[in-house]
Amino acid sequence: MKKTLRNSVLTLSIVMACACQAFADGNAFTPLNFDDASYTLAPVNTSSVSSAKPVTIAAAQTTAAEEPAGNAKMQNAIIQLDNAQVDVRNELLNYKSKYADVDAQYTAVKAERKALDKQIKTLEKRIKKIDKQKENIRKNMI
Repeated sequence: MKKTLRNSVLTLSIVMACACQAFADGNAFTPLNFDDASYTLAPVNTSSVSSAKPVTIAAAQTTAAEEPAGNAKMQNAIIQLDNAQVDVRNELLNYKSKYADVDAQYTAVKAERKALDKQIKTLEKRIKKIDKQKENIRKNMI
């Protein structure tokens, strides 16, 4: 009982430790989290001794029709990887079917070998039995 309780507590603690790492993996700021909305910064006024001009900074505006520069290339790369994965899976199926055929041949040959071995042993036993009978007849004749 104690051993079972100890194992369950140990398992639960390991699962919780792994779960904490799994949940902490995500990062809120990734390049894929950008919106297509336009952002502008408010004008910033700076004052210094030499100049008292207001400085405005505006971010580049993007529209919903524009796509990020590498989006099409990324989609093509994903499609190529999917196609490669399908090809590898088809090759795996071919090898599995060949393996099944070879395994069936192996088991058939193994069974045939076992049957032939059994027949050889029975024939050898019969030969020994006949030899013993001949020896007994010879002994009786003398």
